[in-house]
Amino acid sequence: MKKDNYLNKIAESKKPFIIYKSNKGFDLFTDFSKKIILSNRNIENFINNSTKKKLKNKETDLYIGFFGYEILNNLIDVKIKKQKGLKFPKGIFYKPETKKKLSNKLNYKPTDNSKSKGIFNINLNKVSYKNIFNKFKKKIKLGETYQIKICTKYRKNSHIDALDFFCRLTKSNMAPEAFMINDKDYSIISCSPENLITKTKNIISTKPIAGTLKKTKKLNKSKALIFFKKNIKETKEHNMIVDMERSDLSKICKPGSVKIIKKKIVEEYKDLYHYVSQIAGKLKKNVSSLEIIKAMMPGGSVIGCPKISTLNLLNKQEKENRNIYTGSFGYLKFDGDMRFNIIIRSILNYQNQSEISVASGVVIDSNASHEFNENYIKAKALIDLYK
Repeated sequence: MKKDNYLNKIAESKKPFIIYKSNKGFDLFTDFSKKIILSNRNIENFINNSTKKKLKNKETDLYIGFFGYEILNNLIDVKIKKQKGLKFPKGIFYKPETKKKLSNKLNYKPTDNSKSKGIFNINLNKVSYKNIFNKFKKKIKLGETYQIKICTKYRKNSHIDALDFFCRLTKSNMAPEAFMINDKDYSIISCSPENLITKTKNIISTKPIAGTLKKTKKLNKSKALIFFKKNIKETKEHNMIVDMERSDLSKICKPGSVKIIKKKIVEEYKDLYHYVSQIAGKLKKNVSSLEIIKAMMPGGSVIGCPKISTLNLLNKQEKENRNIYTGSFGYLKFDGDMRFNIIIRSILNYQNQSEISVASGVVIDSNASHEFNENYIKAKALIDLYK
């Protein structure tokens, strides 16, 4: 079968499928023999049992899917009050029987007419955002948190061809953790840039992002790096998140093994630059998959720090559930290896609605207007797909 036709054949078959960015292109998973819908009751058993399966030395010896934000909070005993919003599953994982490698250039000719009505509605206008911002600034001054992320949601009624959107997104804004899930009753499209966990045997790494700068014609990658290094606010924010991720890794790694292997580099995307570091360590003997996930999730760079107290502040303030946003997508291999991202820069399509969530960080010297505008910059590449 020609590569050009493969995605069209998959789309026409109406079979659920998942596409995930790999080093040399994309991996497509389909022909799912199991679909596991997670709850607070079954999540620990699912994670523990994922490494107890018989190995067949196949590339499909894994479960692939996502943990939502709310279920990850519950997993680490952080309680969330009932919130409004889409009643979407807390997490879903699939057991694929087919894996196909795709190139970086995804070729697909849309056959479904996407329908999108009206403009995006935002759940927090500038005034509401500033009110929350000021509340959190007071909490920072009181020492209850050092950094906290305010989530903003953009929504509209729509019926979209998710594969078309994903292919266009990867052409305009390729990201190292991009993925899509296309199932019968929902789809997720993401150009996430952030890897939370890569575990291979006894080595684990994470790649926190803290620092965002809008692209302009006069600003190149080198100038962006100079800006980040000279900007006290961005440097503070980045250092706090890196320290927190090092602390999270230290809970599960051998003493002295956690090191920063890439320090304060700049990554370039369609509308912005990000300030990035990478940290790695050697795992302690007999550390379980459940212990790793509890230590690392939800990812600190999209929550704030310290993690637990900041989560409690967020959950008291936020009126709507985050669903997939700031959860994690990836896979658990039967041999214990895993890879998970942080679900940001994403679209959740469910019940004829599209939902885009973004967040910006508040530290002691943050500016409310700047952070509010930063949220739109982060959402822009996704919003542009609807034009």
